[in-house]
Amino acid sequence: MSRLLGLLVALSLAAYAHADGVRVINDDVHFAEGPVWHQGKLYYVEYDRNSVDTWDGQRNSIFWMQKGCGPSAVIPAAHGEFLVTCYDSNRIGRIAADGKDLPPYTHDKDGNALIGPNDFAPDHHGGIYFTCSGTAPGPTIDGKVFYLAADGAISQRAVNVHSANGIAVSNDGKVLYVIETEVHRLIQFRIEPDGALSDRRVFVNLDDLTRNVTHLYPDGVKISSKGEIYIGQNPRDPQAPLAGTIFVVNAAGELLRSLKLPSPGVPNFAFSPDEGTLYVASVDQLDKSPYQGKIYSIPSR
Repeated sequence: MSRLLGLLVALSLAAYAHADGVRVINDDVHFAEGPVWHQGKLYYVEYDRNSVDTWDGQRNSIFWMQKGCGPSAVIPAAHGEFLVTCYDSNRIGRIAADGKDLPPYTHDKDGNALIGPNDFAPDHHGGIYFTCSGTAPGPTIDGKVFYLAADGAISQRAVNVHSANGIAVSNDGKVLYVIETEVHRLIQFRIEPDGALSDRRVFVNLDDLTRNVTHLYPDGVKISSKGEIYIGQNPRDPQAPLAGTIFVVNAAGELLRSLKLPSPGVPNFAFSPDEGTLYVASVDQLDKSPYQGKIYSIPSR
């Protein structure tokens, strides 16, 4: 019990240390997710509005919208276009630099469908790994990891991932981290020279990390230039212990510190160019549409 209390005190102290730096930059978003900073703007999606939005430091604007997409992440790609994970329509949307639709990706090169595309992670070779959650949550474990090469070819790289969600490539390009939300953990793969994945193992179990205070449902993951791994979460109960907490761990999976937000759901985030600020997509209304939430900026340390 003393170790548990010590952990809770440490997390609370870390949260209070950052409370004064919290700023709301959009107080009306409907399940914001998957943000990324690109060329002076923050891009993020609103799942329940089926949109990709931007924030230029002063105002928020809708960049793109497609009914039925159910977007969960956006990323800049080659030739000035953007990609968006359309979770509901099972495709990777392609958006021109001017916001117009381009033909989407619906299958990999072998005909495998993209079921529940979720999040992106660029590598160091012009390619992008992305997760597909599959039909989870449920008894079927059918999440996958795909790779979109620089030439546009998509190949399947990992199967039987439990509710595949957030994804990130290590700074040296040798390790791929993947969130398995429904089993509360972050797994890792070794990235082979040809981009194949091997040596799958559990990197950290979030329940173990917090001494089983509660079940944690990790969502997004990002890695700083210092190699610190930030893990977001989307709890099932807004009153759950440690709701609204982003965990920061080192390369050994050890807890370094935490960041606390006023909203219970903090699924995903993006660094500012200097990494001094973390832009957080949050959810206040966890259980039903329109999943009202906010976009925050908060000091990253």
